[in-house]
Amino acid sequence: MLVQRLGAPSDFDPLLERVRDARIVMIGEATHGSYDYYRLREQLTRRLIAECGFSFVAVEGDWPDCDRVHRSVVAAPGGATEPQTALERFERWPTWMWANAEVARFCRWLRAWNLDRPEPARAGFHGLDVYSLWESMQAIFDYLGEEDPASLEAAQDAYRCFEPYGKRVEEYGMASRFVSARCEEEVVRLLARTREHAVADGPDAFSAWQNAEVVAGAERYYRAMVAGGPESWNVRDIHMADTLDRLLDRYGPDARGIVWAHNTHVGDARATDMAADGMLNIGQLARERHGDDRVVLVGFGSYRGNVVAAPRWGSPAEAMIVPPAREGSVERRLHELMPERAVLVFGGDQPGWVTDSLDHRAIGVVYDPSFESWGNYVPTRLGQRYDAFIWCDEATALHPLPALAMPGEMETYPAGV
Repeated sequence: MLVQRLGAPSDFDPLLERVRDARIVMIGEATHGSYDYYRLREQLTRRLIAECGFSFVAVEGDWPDCDRVHRSVVAAPGGATEPQTALERFERWPTWMWANAEVARFCRWLRAWNLDRPEPARAGFHGLDVYSLWESMQAIFDYLGEEDPASLEAAQDAYRCFEPYGKRVEEYGMASRFVSARCEEEVVRLLARTREHAVADGPDAFSAWQNAEVVAGAERYYRAMVAGGPESWNVRDIHMADTLDRLLDRYGPDARGIVWAHNTHVGDARATDMAADGMLNIGQLARERHGDDRVVLVGFGSYRGNVVAAPRWGSPAEAMIVPPAREGSVERRLHELMPERAVLVFGGDQPGWVTDSLDHRAIGVVYDPSFESWGNYVPTRLGQRYDAFIWCDEATALHPLPALAMPGEMETYPAGV
């Protein structure tokens, strides 16, 4: 194991050496609301794009919202000239995950970097998630209305199937226990029609196909959600892994992708108690599909600090105090052993606390610090879950942008990741 104190972006050199032959680098976060995670992730990502030739960033966000950001950062026709304008249009709660000053700063850098390059060499920004059923449906309408009005019927049939449940598509999941799978059939038909167009050479056709995949994934997700257990979590992470693979195919045989998502999605589930519960995640799937040598998983953690989160699902975000990590945790051990900031690159001889199962803190968009004594931790074998780990002894709260927050869909375990 190699430990490098972090003080400047150049201190990531040992980690860049580790990712030299990787096709996928996934960079996590222990919360969705810590400035330090976003800032350090940005510094590492800039180097991956500028020095290692990575092709795109794919985040734990909705495809339609992120597509507006993508069009801005690659300077596509009709895209916003200021990426923050696109980020401020994020509406689905929790908006602060991506509509924040830290992501805006990175996207401004990415746009400036892209403008110095020919269009085929520009690095993109995309969403992996499955929640944007209605927004994706509208995007499909917009595309088919211009490119293939004859295919609108398939989209309208799918829309009418979900329409009785309004924007609360969780109710569709409940109803699907008692009615036929007609919505599933309509969505499959819509997906088939948009796939036919995806072979066309153009980003709009690909985006329409991806929006159809989101609709299909959302339909499966909400049906699985009402059954309980791990299935809805797995549907979501499989959808994100499939989206990542489609992006790699789209960008070409030499494409390399960066993923930004919570540790709980990035860190290999097989090195946690998630596996015993029948859960998988995108980090595990990427290793299985592409090979351990072609995938680098990077986790984050801190001992204490402040975080932006919400006390209840759908409620406004607020800055909260994160208390010191509990005894016996990864974070407590790192607090005792490491400098204030460091990057750990695993491999070779590793101490017992890296290979043993220890509690590892995971804070979602919903957080109650009083639960620290019994919740918010995932038993983890750190050196198997990640290939590298970025340590911040004390983390501070990020800076949300003004945004119109609409209610968010229900999530699965752990809360809001």
